[in-house]
Amino acid sequence: DYRNQEVFFKIIINDCMKEEFLHYLWKYKKFNFSNLKTTNRLPIVLQRVGEHNQMNSGPDFFNAQLVIDNQKWAGNVEIHIKSSDWYVHHHESDPAYDNVILHVVWENDIEVFRKNNSRIPALQLKDYIDENIVSQYQKLFQSKDVNWIQCEKELCDVSDFIIFNWQERLYLERLEQKSELIKELLNKSSNDWETVLFKLLSKNFGLKVNSDPFLSLANSFDFSILRKCSNNLKQLEALLYGQAGFLNPDSDVSYVKELLKHYQFLKNKFTLKNHGVLPFQFFRLRPSNFPTIRVSQLANLYFKNKQLFSKVIMANDLEKFYELFDTSASGFWKTHYTFDKESAARKKRVTKSFIHLILINTVIPLKFLYAKSQGKDASEEILGLISQLPVEKNTISDKFISLGVNMEDALHSQSMIQLKNNYCDQKACLKCSIGNYLLNREGSLG
Repeated sequence: DYRNQEVFFKIIINDCMKEEFLHYLWKYKKFNFSNLKTTNRLPIVLQRVGEHNQMNSGPDFFNAQLVIDNQKWAGNVEIHIKSSDWYVHHHESDPAYDNVILHVVWENDIEVFRKNNSRIPALQLKDYIDENIVSQYQKLFQSKDVNWIQCEKELCDVSDFIIFNWQERLYLERLEQKSELIKELLNKSSNDWETVLFKLLSKNFGLKVNSDPFLSLANSFDFSILRKCSNNLKQLEALLYGQAGFLNPDSDVSYVKELLKHYQFLKNKFTLKNHGVLPFQFFRLRPSNFPTIRVSQLANLYFKNKQLFSKVIMANDLEKFYELFDTSASGFWKTHYTFDKESAARKKRVTKSFIHLILINTVIPLKFLYAKSQGKDASEEILGLISQLPVEKNTISDKFISLGVNMEDALHSQSMIQLKNNYCDQKACLKCSIGNYLLNREGSLG
């Protein structure tokens, strides 16, 4: 009955109601809009909800169109939990809100007026909402009984079709985010794509633990110096090891002495400085991931491949990338992981799994942004390439698999990292296709 519904809605507004939920209800018209009336009983005909303003200040929806009491209005819509929030947020003194034609609220607790003292029509949304959709929202997104993500108990009910479609969009969104670092590097290097590739490769050769030290190493000298050394492997290694601070002048190792000789020559010739290079970490790393090994592999990669950027852009086949990035550390490292200690003989060649990481974190984001800079849409090519790579093994992908999500390739694992970090952890369930599906499974008015 009416009194029970009032009690229910009072509990909801005190316990879990959020403005983002009201934005969702308005944006997707998840209410009975066939017989709307303002709080002073004037009929409303909703023609256009407007454009959702998700990023900028100002009203929540721009360019809405509606008819109130046979008068057509075009303008903006502002949404609040209570109408008194208008004054709490000081909208009455902000010119950006002068063109608000409708105040959509959950509860109308006070009349609101413009600066010219004209009343802003209000729509009390709770009068037109099926309580089932509110209950579903509370159950899914406001539950305190959550271990990892809000919908973990219901996730197994979502079809692969819905998840796969969402994953493709999530992955392209992730590429857009990764593009931000590339744009920053391009700005700092006068749009030299070859330089940016080297810096990205350096960062990702360091993996997670040493990504910042490797990037600081790449930033410590001009890429033109590496170009000039590219025909001499010893000079390439001397440049990188010297700038990284790995060459001990007191070492008795002949390999180190030789590198020091080359480095001193380069240091004097190019006035090299390495004050900004961050310290490298060895602790808890597998020996094959030691920065000493990765530096030599990186040097050998550039010794083997001149004009690497053009080769990366031209390559589209996975086997071609395996060939392109097939590189090993120099001969000295066959019996070493560090400069001063010998180990059992083993060739230090990059693995396919490492090449997969390079493709995911360097090559594909770079190809994606480069195509955009040329006015081309490379989405199909990019999705085809990432789909050839196996699912990544990490805590996020493993957990989603345990919750029943089917993952077939790296596109899926990358997309679920994006989902967890940018939606689940932020509780942005109403912006998530999975959250929308679960919310509308029951109680939606369509």
